[in-house]
Amino acid sequence: MVETEAVAASLITSAASPAQFPQDGGPCEIAFLGRSNVGKSSLLNSLVKQPGLAFTSARPGCTQLINFYRIDEDLHFVDLPGYGYARVSLEERARWKGLIESYLLSRRALALSFLLLDARRGWMDMDLELKSWLEFHNRRYQVIVTKIDKLKSNNQRKAGLDAIRKQFPDQQLLPFSALDGRGVREIWQTISKTKNQK
Repeated sequence: MVETEAVAASLITSAASPAQFPQDGGPCEIAFLGRSNVGKSSLLNSLVKQPGLAFTSARPGCTQLINFYRIDEDLHFVDLPGYGYARVSLEERARWKGLIESYLLSRRALALSFLLLDARRGWMDMDLELKSWLEFHNRRYQVIVTKIDKLKSNNQRKAGLDAIRKQFPDQQLLPFSALDGRGVREIWQTISKTKNQK
């Protein structure tokens, strides 16, 4: 099923430690990963057509816990803290990193991670580190290119996507815009295919 209308979505819990994660082995989970302010929460809200479900802000570093959302009855979205936010202590960054890795490594219900990149910035060092980490641990991921509307001309969009594709040559990129909803249908198609394969 490809979602084009609003779906039933609600926050299950905000976890500060693995002990607070929901019971594992239940509904298929889709994780949202990326740098601070790349648009994870905006993407999640656009997919379920509920603008206020996941908190969004122009200020980076707002998502500091792992937020689990129930989507209908058979799917969970998992919004993870963004990485690369400079105004956070080294101790806090290390805590976030440990929390994220504990989720990604141990979660049986995790079927797919969406790795989000800003269309204007492309791959940055921490994105490439995460990509390598996911591949090393055999975790499935799909690259979503956010804020595609910020590249105003077709030439800019093509150049931006081509630069990202160099690090991801054999896989499909999913461009997304929270402004006009571009890419929502294709992202839902990916989610539906993942659920069917699980």
